[in-house]
Amino acid sequence: MSNEQDDDELFLVEDVEEDATAQQGVRSWKIAIVDDDEDVHRTTCFALQYVQILNRPLEFIHTYSKDETRRVFASESDIAVVLLDVVMETEHAGLELVSYIRDELGWTDTRIILRTGQPGYAPEEEAIRDYDINDYKTKNELTRKKLLTSLTAAVRSYEQIRTIDASRRGLHQIISSSAAFSFEHGIQAFASGVITQIAALCGVPPEGLLCAQGELDELDEDTLPVFNVIASAGHYSNLMNCPIDDIHNSRIRDALRHVLTKREPLFTDHSMTLYFSGRGNRPLAAYIDLPFSLSEINQNLLEVFCSNLGVCLDNLSLVNQLKNHAYRDQLLKLPNRLKFIEQISTILQEQLPGQMVALIDIDDFAEINDVLGHHYGDLILKAVADRLREKLGEPIFLARISGDVFGLLGSSELLEPDTLRLLFVEPFTIEETAHAVSMSIGMVALEGYEGDGAEPLKDASIALKRTKIHQRGSCTLFTRSMGIEIRERATLMQHLHKAFDAERLFLMYQPQIDLETGKFTGLEALIRWRTDEGVLIPPNDFIPLAEYSGLIISLGAWVLRTACFMMVRLQKAGIAPQRMGVNVSVVQFRQDDFIDIVEQALRDTGLQPAHLELEITESVTMSSAALFETRLAKLKELGVKIAIDDFGTGFSSLSYLDKLPVDRLKIDRAFVNQIDTPEGPRIAELITQLGKKLGLQVIAEGVEHEIHWKTLAAMGCHEGQGFYIGRPMLEENLVSWINLRK
Repeated sequence: MSNEQDDDELFLVEDVEEDATAQQGVRSWKIAIVDDDEDVHRTTCFALQYVQILNRPLEFIHTYSKDETRRVFASESDIAVVLLDVVMETEHAGLELVSYIRDELGWTDTRIILRTGQPGYAPEEEAIRDYDINDYKTKNELTRKKLLTSLTAAVRSYEQIRTIDASRRGLHQIISSSAAFSFEHGIQAFASGVITQIAALCGVPPEGLLCAQGELDELDEDTLPVFNVIASAGHYSNLMNCPIDDIHNSRIRDALRHVLTKREPLFTDHSMTLYFSGRGNRPLAAYIDLPFSLSEINQNLLEVFCSNLGVCLDNLSLVNQLKNHAYRDQLLKLPNRLKFIEQISTILQEQLPGQMVALIDIDDFAEINDVLGHHYGDLILKAVADRLREKLGEPIFLARISGDVFGLLGSSELLEPDTLRLLFVEPFTIEETAHAVSMSIGMVALEGYEGDGAEPLKDASIALKRTKIHQRGSCTLFTRSMGIEIRERATLMQHLHKAFDAERLFLMYQPQIDLETGKFTGLEALIRWRTDEGVLIPPNDFIPLAEYSGLIISLGAWVLRTACFMMVRLQKAGIAPQRMGVNVSVVQFRQDDFIDIVEQALRDTGLQPAHLELEITESVTMSSAALFETRLAKLKELGVKIAIDDFGTGFSSLSYLDKLPVDRLKIDRAFVNQIDTPEGPRIAELITQLGKKLGLQVIAEGVEHEIHWKTLAAMGCHEGQGFYIGRPMLEENLVSWINLRK
C-alpha cells in the first residue's frame, strides 16, 4: 500500500515552466480523455502534465459523453490515444464508441485504452476478445506510473503503425507521381508539376520553387552553368525565370546553392531543399516551405522520390529527343512531314478560312547531287530554307516534306504563286558561287477538307507532280477533277493487279510482211486486257500504270515466255515467220536480272535466240546510255535481234545510234499516217534512208491503206505492219490467216 502511495505522490511533479515554454510550436501527441467524471479528467491531466513521449508533448482533448465524443471526433484527426471510460450515460456507452471509432471513423491507427471503475459491466477477457481495444485497466489500478507506461506503449505503437502506413502510402504516391510525370509532354510541364507533387507527398501547401541548369534541352557545355527558376508556386510565383543569384531572400538562395554544390538534400525546421539529377547530369533543386520539421520517415521517402524523379527526368529527356527526331528535320532544323500533317490537321480543326498548302520542289536536284555532290546539295537546301524563312516569316508554317520538297502552310494571300516564284529569281550564293534555282510548285486550298491533314498534302503532291510532268518551274493548283482522275487510275491499277492474277490478260499477234514480195516475215506480240464485263482496256491506259506500280516486271516476263511458246508452236506446225517481236519497257530493261529473264525464257521454251526480237523504245536508248550499251551487247552475244521502236519520236543522237548493235528501225505510225496528207512522206522517207545508210532493216507501223504500202515500198522501206496487212489476232485466227496466204 505504501508503494502505491509513493507512486501516486509522483503526481506532484516540480514546476518546469521553462520546458513548457520551449515546447511551444512543437508538434504534440493528441490524447483524448473520454469520461463522465470531471475528477478523472483533472487527475489524468495533472498526472501527465509536462510529460513528453518520444520527445513530443501531449495535447489533451476532453469529452464527457458518448454523443459529445461523436460530435468532437467527427471534426478531429490524428488522435494518437483514447483513454475511454466504459460506463457513462449508459453501461455500454464506451464499448459503443469503440465500434464508432473503428468502423465509422475508420481510425485503425488510434490506440484505445479502456478504463473502468465497474469491471463487472465489461469483463476484461470478453472486452479484449470482442472489441478492437489495445489495453484494459481498472481506474483503481491505474497509478501515475502505470498510466504513463500504458500511454507510452500506446503512443509508440501508434507511431510505428503510422510510420509503416506512411511508408506504404508514400511509396504509392511516389509511384503515382512518377507515372504522372511520365505522361507529361515536355520539360516545362514536368517542372510545373514537381512542386505540387512534393508538397502533396508531405501534406503541406505548394509554396516553393524549382531551379534548373540553363535550358534543359539545349545546354551549352562550353559555358559556366547558370541556374534559373523554371517553376514557382504560391508567394514565390514572381520569381519565375529568375536566376538564383537574383533571389533576394538569402536563406533560399544559400539553401539552393548548398544543395546544388553538395548534391544532397537540406532539411530545416521551416523548409526543405531537395536535389535530383538523372544520368544526363542536369541537376535540379526544389525549395519548399514547411510549417513544421519533417519526420525521418518523410525525409527518407522524399529521397526515394528524388531518385525516382531523376529517372523521370532521364525519360523525359529521352522522350524529348525522340520527339525532336520524329517531328523535326535534323539537317535543316525544320518541322518534317509528320509535323506538317499535324499542323494542317490543327488548321482544319480550327476551321480557319483562306488557308493554303503549297509544296515547292527544287528542279533537277537529283542531278545537282550526282554532279556536284551531296555536300553541295545540302548547302542548296539550307540556302533555300533560309530564304523561305527570311522572306515568308512567322505567318507561314515551313517544313521539309521530303528530300528537296518544302511544305508551306498559311494564308492564301501570302502564298500567291507569283510571290513564291519571285523568291527564286535571285540566284543563291553557294560556296562563293552564284547558283540559279528553278522551283516547281503544287498548291491546294484547304476549304472543304476535314479531319486528317494527310489528305490535302496528298492532293498538293498530285498538283506538284502535274507541274513536274507538264511544265517545270511553274505552279499547278489542285482541282477536284485531278482527284477524280487519280482515284480512277488507282482503281484501274487495283483491277489490273487482279486481272493479272486471274489471267484476264492475253496476247494477240500482228503480222509483219516484206513490202516488196508480200512474204510473211514476222509477228509482234501485243498484250490485251478484257475486263469481267467484256470491256477492252487500251494498252496506252494500263501499260503506264503497270510501269508505275512495278507490275510490268512480272507482266513483261509473262509476255516474253508466252510469245516464245507461241513461236515454238508455230515452228512445230511449219507456219512460223522469221522472228517474234516482244516489246520491252524501260522499267524492265533497267532490272538487274533482265538478261537472266530473257535467257530463262529461251531455255524453258526451246526457242533459238535468232528468232526473238526485242523491241526497245528510243527513250530507253537515251535514258541510261552506259547501261543500255552493256545490256545490248549481252543480248547480241545471245543472238537475240534488237529493234528500235517508235523511231523518230525521241531525240536520239545519230552518232550514238551509229554505234549501237541494233538490227531494225521501226517507223512510228504517226509518220506513216502523214503519207496521204499534205505533209507527205518526208519523215518516213528520211528514216528509211537513214536506216539504209546505217545498214539497218526498216519496218513501218500503221500501214492502214494501200497507198501507205505502195509509197513505203517505192521509197525502199523493207517491211510493214498494220490493219491493211493484218489486225492483231488471237492464236487460232492467226493460224487461219497464215494458212490463207499459202
